[in-house]
Parts: sequence; C-alpha cells; structure tokens
Amino acid sequence: MTSMKLSPAARLTGRLTVPGDKSISHRAAIIASLAEGSSNIQNYSSSQDCASTLACLRSLGVSVEQRGSRVRIEGRGALGYSEPQVALDCGNSGSTMRMLAGVLAAQDFESVLTGDNSLRSRPMQRVVEPLSLMGARIVTDNGKPPMRIAGSTKLRAIRYELPVPSAQVKSCILLAALNAEGFSEVIEARGPTRDHTERMLKWFGVPAEIHPLPVNTIGLRGPVRFSAREIMIPGDISSAAFFIGAAALLSGSDLTIEGVGLNPTRSRLISLLQSLGCAIETTGEHEVCNEPIGNVTIRGGDCSNSSQLPVRLEGEVIAELIDELPLLAVIGCQLTGGLEIRDATELRSKETDRIAATVINLRAMGADVEEFSDGFRVSGQTRLRGASLSTFGDHRIAMAFAVAALIAAGESQLDDPGCVGVSFPEFFDLLDSVIER
Repeated sequence: MTSMKLSPAARLTGRLTVPGDKSISHRAAIIASLAEGSSNIQNYSSSQDCASTLACLRSLGVSVEQRGSRVRIEGRGALGYSEPQVALDCGNSGSTMRMLAGVLAAQDFESVLTGDNSLRSRPMQRVVEPLSLMGARIVTDNGKPPMRIAGSTKLRAIRYELPVPSAQVKSCILLAALNAEGFSEVIEARGPTRDHTERMLKWFGVPAEIHPLPVNTIGLRGPVRFSAREIMIPGDISSAAFFIGAAALLSGSDLTIEGVGLNPTRSRLISLLQSLGCAIETTGEHEVCNEPIGNVTIRGGDCSNSSQLPVRLEGEVIAELIDELPLLAVIGCQLTGGLEIRDATELRSKETDRIAATVINLRAMGADVEEFSDGFRVSGQTRLRGASLSTFGDHRIAMAFAVAALIAAGESQLDDPGCVGVSFPEFFDLLDSVIER
C-alpha cells in the first residue's frame, strides 16, 4: 500500500479489542526462552517487531511454535542458547536488540545484532556501557548497530544509574543480571519507566526487589534459574491510545476497548485526558500474570480544557507518555490553551525524529507550532485542514496523523500507511470498523 486517502469522521462507536501488548510480548518470549520447560503465551502481539524477536530466538536454537496469537516456547535455560550461524536481524525493533543484548552478554559465544536502516541509526551506547561494566565485550559502529557481542559466562553484578529514563536499558541490565554473580541494581534517578520486565520476572518466580523510595531501584541476585509459566498478554494500551484519542476528540463517540492493559506506568494518557475533561471510564479491572487489565469506555466531545493557559508536559511524565506524544500534539490543537511538551529529546532518536515529523505534519494541516530542541508548542482550538501527510516510515506518526485526518476539514493523503505493521498491522481495519461518517 503506497498511500491512503483519509476522510473526516463524525464519531467512533462500538466495541473492539486491540492486539496483545508489544512491550509485554517481547519480554514474555525472551524470558520464556531462558526458563526451564515449555511456556505457552496467549494473545502474543501481531506486530512485526515481536515477530523479529521470535525470529532471533529461533536463530539462537530456541524452539518456537506459533499459531496466530498463540506461541509455545521451549525454554533453553539460562545458558542454553546455540551460537547463531548468521547475524541476528532485529528488523525495526529497538526492544529486540537492546533486550537480547543483555541475554547474549552472558552466553559463551560471539553474536551480531543488526536491523533495518532505521534501527542501524539508533543509539546503542546506552546498553554497551553497562554491559561492558559487567564484563561483556561489545563492538559497535560508532555507538550504533550492528553490535558484535562477545559474551562472558562470568558477568559481574553492577549498581547502575540510568543516565536517561529507558525501560529497554533497564531491562537489558536486568536480563544480563540473571546470569551475573552477585546483586545487581538499576537506579531510575530520573523517574520510573514502564515496569513490565520486573512484573514478568516475578511471574516466572524470579525474586526481583523493587524499592520506590527515595528513588526507584530494582535489583536481583544472580545467577537465577526458573521454570516455565503460562502467560496471557493484555491488549496493547499504546495501540488503544489512538482510538482513545480519536473518540475523545469526536463529539458523539461512544467506544469501548475491551481487555486492555492498564499498567500504571503505561496508562498515564487516560488520567491526563480525564483531567482535561474527557469522559473516559475504566471498568472490570483485574490482574492477569501480574499485569492490570480492564475495559476502557470513551464518550467524545468534552476534551477541550477550560484553562486559557497551555497544558505543559515535562519532567518525569514524559517517560510515561513517550509513545503518545505525537498523538497528544494532535489533541493539543483542540485544547483551549494548546499544549507544550518539553524534556522530550528522546523523541528525536525513535524510528524517525518524531519532534520534526510531528511539527512538519501539523504545519501542513494549518496548525501554529513552535519547535524546540526538546519538544514543541501547539496553539489550541485550531480547525485542522486536510493535507498530504508523511509517515516518515514511523508507525506512531502514521497512526497519530490518521487521527488528525479524522478531525480535519477535507480529505488527507497519508503516504506509506503500511508502516503501522511494525506495531499494529490491524490498525486501519479496526479503525474502519468503528467509524461513522
């Protein structure tokens, strides 16, 4: 699919489910591969990124059987991977690369992690540094992939403070720590990040220690051995976010998303929109495999914020909203005082420069946007107009501006809509199923 025409919508109505959570699926597969015994995973993510994780595990000698969203993994134990015969292709998935780097650092062979052009441009020094301190030898291309890892079965425990908030780096260190001698700690001095790795490790019986005060610290004592488990993956809240945002913006919407993950480190978008007057309700909350899950109902048309001042997002909250920031920029165009986002330099190192991409597309739609090195400011209550929009090959930019097209005056043209397959290949079909025009 080379391009797509998008028309304005009147409302979103009905009920839907979104595919399994991408972040949790990565972790479930990798941790299951390190367990002893067979793990069955239900509702595994349909994303290309998570398919890359399974492909890499197969190349490492792990038996993986997949039937739709059901995946069976025969764990190889802590040090049971086989030396790969080729470079491990992580596709577009930074999660795959950074987390597998932690596991491969403890293996007794050399391996290479690579990916597509986008992934090979992303920074990996942030995982090279802690893994090198633990005893692995890693060579990169000036801090970027490919990564050549010479593992060590005698990794050292470390106490490491994250220089930037990153759940992927935290997870990389914790996965390496499973096979390190002694007690390793990761300190999140700049704010907590999504905690799916800690929750999944505990589900597998790994005694991870979490101390939220004075700063969030996660530790575990290695080496650790653990057994296989049954796993159910909740619906992906980052995928649901685009439906939540669209329904909140369109008056008369009445949409329910069922079985979605409500992890507090991921669901900040819901509480933020509620604080802006959006009618969003969560029901049926319960836990599955240590993860909170429930239903989200959105009734649209009240998301405008009565304050004349711009809503300002900065500091620790940015890590909690990092995937939703382009969508929030679109929503900000409809708020009375607009929206300002700062401390979001990390957006420039995603699949594309998401700050620049967001600014370019919003300006094309007639929005008044000021760009900063670490974010942007959008003026509020702007009637966006249909425009030719670029995805920049980035799935979240594509979905954010599909939402923008729904509230614009006139038709929009979106190039490369197929890039949503990285995280949410069903996005446009699901969107069509709940649109009323």
